[in-house]
Amino acid sequence: MNLIIQATHPVAAVHLEHLVRLAQSKQHEQIAEHVYRLPEAQAHPEIAPYCFEHQLDYGFVPHGRSLNDFGLVVMDMDSTLIAIECIDEIADMQGLKPQVAAITEAAMRGEIDFAESLRRRVILLEGLDEHALQRVYDERLQLNPGAETMLSRLKEHGIKTLLVSGGFVFFTERIKEKLQLDFAHANTLETMDGKLTGRVLGKILDAQGKADWLVKIREELELGPEQVIAMGDGANDLKMMARAGISIAYHAKPVVREQASYALNFVGLDGLVNLLA
Repeated sequence: MNLIIQATHPVAAVHLEHLVRLAQSKQHEQIAEHVYRLPEAQAHPEIAPYCFEHQLDYGFVPHGRSLNDFGLVVMDMDSTLIAIECIDEIADMQGLKPQVAAITEAAMRGEIDFAESLRRRVILLEGLDEHALQRVYDERLQLNPGAETMLSRLKEHGIKTLLVSGGFVFFTERIKEKLQLDFAHANTLETMDGKLTGRVLGKILDAQGKADWLVKIREELELGPEQVIAMGDGANDLKMMARAGISIAYHAKPVVREQASYALNFVGLDGLVNLLA
């Protein structure tokens, strides 16, 4: 196995040398800025806490595994591909961000059923002018660090991309077009006379819905589960992530980090391509 160490800052030689000893590797080699490979590494229980203490992300990757082994990357939107929770920012236009954000956080931790949490949040938006959605997109929506680098590398390798979100089509479709993603699916907010009604149209795209879309697109592309990577940050992503050959917890809740193949706690989304360089 190769042990990949990466950070947002220069990695001190003393940290690398300590990890080399823990992993019983013979050397470390730099493969990108602040990214190192330790070949022929062995697992050790002290590696995880040591890396977390020093704000290092790590991952054990089988020798020879690379982006060429994959054909589809499935991404959550809010707090994964983008830096905000769209519904929280919409609620801010109503002066209700604290109330809505509290429900969002509980749902992401897995304490509230997602579909129920979404209904409870959306109903608070009743009467809001639909132009508030465009304001959130124009004024507040930002990609997470490393997103464009990651997507560029995926395109270079011919890997298809699916954005699947418990959020809203208003945002996923605009992001899909802007970033030239291949597929996108999300929920639709109902509007009437230019106002939000406080309801979601159709069946809510929840955790199972995300997993189902992953399988649907994977089968359309004639890929095996081992050729899929799924990325998310909340409990609503776990079913989707379980259907992928590799799952990435991006700046995620503890329940997600514990179940993912790899956790990126500090670096940006380009940490995915560094793992599989």
